[in-house]
Amino acid sequence: MTADAGTAPEPAVERWAVRIEYDGRPFVGWQRQITGLSVQQVLEEAAGRLAAGRPVASITAGRTDAGVHATGQVAHLDFPTGTGLTGSKVRDALNFHMKPHPVAILQAMPVDSAWNARFSANRRFYRYRIVNRRGRLALDEGRVWLVKRALDIDAMNEAARQLLGRHDFTSFRASACQAKSPLRTLDRLAVIRHGEEITVEAEARSFLHHQVRNMVGTLKLVGEGTWAPERVGEALRACDRRAAGPTAPPDGLYLTGVGYDPDPFSLSS
Repeated sequence: MTADAGTAPEPAVERWAVRIEYDGRPFVGWQRQITGLSVQQVLEEAAGRLAAGRPVASITAGRTDAGVHATGQVAHLDFPTGTGLTGSKVRDALNFHMKPHPVAILQAMPVDSAWNARFSANRRFYRYRIVNRRGRLALDEGRVWLVKRALDIDAMNEAARQLLGRHDFTSFRASACQAKSPLRTLDRLAVIRHGEEITVEAEARSFLHHQVRNMVGTLKLVGEGTWAPERVGEALRACDRRAAGPTAPPDGLYLTGVGYDPDPFSLSS
């Protein structure tokens, strides 16, 4: 089909997938907002400079909230063709233009125009970090949740097992969640202790808004002995947000990876 008379054809583009890490503390979240700086804005402004001033939009695998971090976020960008881009040039130029913001491109790979950072993803991985001690934080302020009461990870894991599988997660979704269905399949939810640090690892194809933070806030009640482990299953079956525990703060949450088949980054050196 030809363009209508007087209508310029869409410029040819080449799509690039980028893997990103960032410290979420200075940002209003991934997505652009009317006020405040977002990770998306920082990335797109840097991409526009690489594209000689042409606007470059991004699509991401996960819209992280304000204060949430990433070690393996993924997005795609459409650059004009014919600019001689390479993976190292995309990575290094974007990193240069994003200074001094705490955002970094780890890898950049060319992908087919049909590939989509969000819709091609088949798995998402999150980690939640808790420091379980009495003393205040000096090095990890804003990057972990400090919980001073001793936590029993065996009880937390017993409770976590009740959330595995496909369920209606209404009790663990934010009231503002825009997902059409509360049904999700949780493939992994494990609580691991390394000294005074406890990590909660979560894996699923997709998550509801605040689902991981709501599950962590609930598991914390179990770990400190406020709830019995079986109460988590009861909260799940209630399909009522008021039945579950509080929302854990964003500080400890990290998007650690996004799965694709095939994975475009597996070819990168």
